[in-house]
Amino acid sequence: MGIKVSDAAAKRAKTFMENRGSGVGLRLGVKTTGCSGLAYVLEFVDELNADDQVFEDNGVKIVIDGKSLVYLDGTELDFAKEGLNEGFLFNNPNANGECGCGESFNV
Repeated sequence: MGIKVSDAAAKRAKTFMENRGSGVGLRLGVKTTGCSGLAYVLEFVDELNADDQVFEDNGVKIVIDGKSLVYLDGTELDFAKEGLNEGFLFNNPNANGECGCGESFNV
């Protein structure tokens, strides 16, 4: 299935990458934490690891390690602004629920 990147997320990610001036793309992963068990991790990638898979959509390279791909396959990365808040959103078809604060999810 892979990873999809919305127009809004692609625009924001490209701006971040241009301002940074270097890097392969953005790493999307999960870590064990929070009240629901898993939380999303989004960070810059300078080097690929052996188990990384690279997906490119809307001109943005998304790098995911093999362990995280099980939880993230089919996810759409989006970006939204609401009032003073802005941030990336994860539309993950694998998530069965998330905690009340929205910081973690379960599958």
